[in-house]
Order: sequence, then C-alpha cells, then structure tokens
Amino acid sequence: MKTNEAAADDVQLVESLNDTVKKIKSEIAKVIIGQDEIIDQLLISLLSRGHCLLVGVPGLAKTLLIKTLAEVMHLSFNRIQFTPDLMPSDITGTELVEEDPLSKKRNFRFVPGPIFANVVLADEINRTPPKTQSALLEAMQEHKVTTAGTTYSLAEPFFVLATQNPIEQEGTYPLPEAQLDRFMFNLWLGYPSFHEEVKIVQSTTSEYLPNLSKVVNADELIGFQNLVRKVPVAEKVIEYAVNIVNKTRPDNDASPQFIKNWISWGAGPTAPQYLILAAKTKAVVEGRFTPNVDDVKFAMIPTLRHRIITNFSAEADGVNSVEVIKKLLAE
Repeated sequence: MKTNEAAADDVQLVESLNDTVKKIKSEIAKVIIGQDEIIDQLLISLLSRGHCLLVGVPGLAKTLLIKTLAEVMHLSFNRIQFTPDLMPSDITGTELVEEDPLSKKRNFRFVPGPIFANVVLADEINRTPPKTQSALLEAMQEHKVTTAGTTYSLAEPFFVLATQNPIEQEGTYPLPEAQLDRFMFNLWLGYPSFHEEVKIVQSTTSEYLPNLSKVVNADELIGFQNLVRKVPVAEKVIEYAVNIVNKTRPDNDASPQFIKNWISWGAGPTAPQYLILAAKTKAVVEGRFTPNVDDVKFAMIPTLRHRIITNFSAEADGVNSVEVIKKLLAE
C-alpha cells in the first residue's frame, strides 16, 4: 500500500503532467497550425515509451512537427533521410581506426550515428533496404546498439518517429507486418482544412519567427513516463481491450463473421498492451487517475490499423483495416 505522502506526490505529478501537456501544445501551436489529434497521439505515444509510424503526403510539416516537439521538450533531435544506399552503420555508428601520434599504436574509436538522440525522425523509412530498416528497428526495441562486440546504450527518453509517403511506392521496401508491430501507433496525417491552410500560407510567407519556450526536460519527461506505468486500471477495462483484440482474429470462434470474411491475420498480444498504455496515458494527461473503456476506444484505430491484415475479399469489397475496426467498435 502507498503511504499518504507517496499518494500525494503522485496526485501532484498528475496535475503537473496535465499542466505541462497544455503548455507543450500551446508552444507547438506557435509553429504548427491544426493537426490537434495527431499532436495528442504523438504525446501519448511518447509518454507511453512507444514509437510512431506517420504516413502522409509531402508538405504536411511532418519533419517540422517532430523537430518542434523535440525543441519544446529540450530533447536532442536527429533526422535520418532514408535512401536506397544507406547502410546500417550510417544509422548506428561506425568504428574508426586512430593512430596515437606518440606511441604510433592504432586503436578503434566508436563514432556514434544519428540514432544517438532523444528524438529520431526516420524520414521515408520505406526508401531503404530491409537490412538498414532492421538496424533501426532493433535499436527501437532494445534501446541499445552493438558494434564490434561492444554494446552502447541510447539516451533516455528515446522516441522514434518514422515516416512513409503513401503516394510513391516504386523502388520502395515496405516494412513487413512483423516489423510494423514495433510501432505503437500508425498515424495518418491528412490535409489541413481551408481556414488552416490560409493561416499556414500567411505564417510561412511572412517574417514571422516563433519564439519557443522549453517546457520540460529529459529527466522530467522520464518521471512522467514512470508515472504512466503506475496508473491503476480496472480489470474490466483490461478485459475489454483483450476481448476486442481477440475478435480481430479470424480463427477465434467468438469473432464476428465479417472478421472471418475480411481478415487474414488479427492483432497480436502487443496490441492490448499498447491499448492499455495509451488509455492510461490519456487518462493522466486529462487529469484523471484511472482510464475507462472510452480511453481504450480512443486508441483503437492508431493501434490496430497496422496490426490487422485484410485479405482479397476485403479488397474486392473495397474495405480497409480502418473500416473493419470501426465496424468492430460498432458491434
């Protein structure tokens, strides 16, 4: 059981997180116009220690959004532009031979790659071959890089946001479904509204230079991530998340008929884990001390979109994974 003092500290931390998130969003709004839902989901993923796959056409300020997020949080930021000739060592780092000018002895020195940052933007991850993709995905999972038998830990907090361009698939290397599972959320960035686009054009074609304040630092962010793990969850909420994921599997007797007709493979065990983490984070971000079923529903589409695989029947019927999820929620 928690002492009264420890419980009071957690209450204060929840209030602090709620206030901090409002300030972060306020600062981001100085640079990014609109995209409120995407920003909310990015913050939830970051506080849950998850990673995001962001899909959107060029020009929607994906890079600017992540760079601004890192700046507001006072985190180190690196951008990796993925290309067909990119090698794993270009991401993780490489060993160089150095000669001591006095002793003339040669030694190896490790030069860290761009993966060594708090926030890493993997731009157009589907432009590079699987060997290089796997180097990034391994670092995402382990938070470590191993070179020449030596393991180097990555700085915490560590957040990877990978982007994909949905309109050009020629010469690309789509991520396998098993590797897509490494991403907590799959977010689709849409076009801005008419009024938002007017504001974007006004701000980007003027002399306006936003003055961003640093709202939180790495240590404070780690404290908030630890707080999320402490949030209690009612058993019925966990059962709801597990039940809804179970029903995405066509071999489950309890699955609806449309799942059996349209789905080849359902979501794996990481899906309910991420659903509950997202629900816990959404609750504390909003100043609540435990999540409910609606918090789980909020995370359903970004969590399951890339974890269920539709079949030819779904394609013939013009049905995609998002429509399947919405139909499942309606059930």
